[in-house]
Amino acid sequence: MLVDGEAARLKGEADEPGWEVDPDDEWGVAVVETVGRQLKLRRESVGMRAAEFGAAVGYGEDLVYKIESGKRIPRPEYLDKADEVLGAGGLLSAMKKDVEKVQYPKKVRKIAELEAKAVELQLYDPLSIHGLLQTPEYGRGLLLMRRPAYTEAEVERFIAARVARKSIFERDPAPELGFVLEEWTLRRPLGGKAGLRRQLEHLLEIGQLRNVELQVMPMDREEHAGVDGGIEVLKFGDGSSMGRSPAVFNGRPVSEPKHLRILELRYGIIRAQALTPRESVAFIKQLLGET
Repeated sequence: MLVDGEAARLKGEADEPGWEVDPDDEWGVAVVETVGRQLKLRRESVGMRAAEFGAAVGYGEDLVYKIESGKRIPRPEYLDKADEVLGAGGLLSAMKKDVEKVQYPKKVRKIAELEAKAVELQLYDPLSIHGLLQTPEYGRGLLLMRRPAYTEAEVERFIAARVARKSIFERDPAPELGFVLEEWTLRRPLGGKAGLRRQLEHLLEIGQLRNVELQVMPMDREEHAGVDGGIEVLKFGDGSSMGRSPAVFNGRPVSEPKHLRILELRYGIIRAQALTPRESVAFIKQLLGET
């Protein structure tokens, strides 16, 4: 394939960071190997060599082999291009839903699956802007602060997972989402002031959604029920709930009514102590003007 008389640059591993398969993730490995095997069978059935196919979809031959052998996670656009080039009639593109789940690191997949089923989420993070609200730029800045440092591949995979989780805002019917944000997390310019501005702008956009309530906990509050750590409470359509907090029950997920009552009581007090949603939006606008 030629572009302006020169060979087109094909994507290699350096262009696809963060898409390696975690060898300890048995389910993820099985999914990627199955997808890779289907890609290889489809390619061979039409008589295309790996190098020829790679040129057609814009990937290097080595990366094509790694995807087909289940050692690399194919990106959604790769599956779409493969479907078109191989005339699969949508069968390869349909595997994007399975591959999307593998993007999540194993330790966060369960909570992502629960988020996708919840009809109501009550969320409080005292250390940073919640992952569902983060821009990719803010999320990257946050991940780069961690010590011991994540590898670039790990950073990219965590970013991909957080971006994928944002599909919760596009669900129909939409779940009810409540967030309590600490003022200091809205002031600290992780990754630079320009990134903070974009993060604040993003919060204002999200705050306009009818199913989302943002509340800010000011730093000057003399009483604060959230000093023991973050809280997550997820409620489901069948009436059941699940919650967790690092400071309660050793951070393990709980579903027993007596345990959930403790989390919901704490979350309710935190909300009462924070600014109202209307006041919070005005406060974020003020911070944006100061940034």
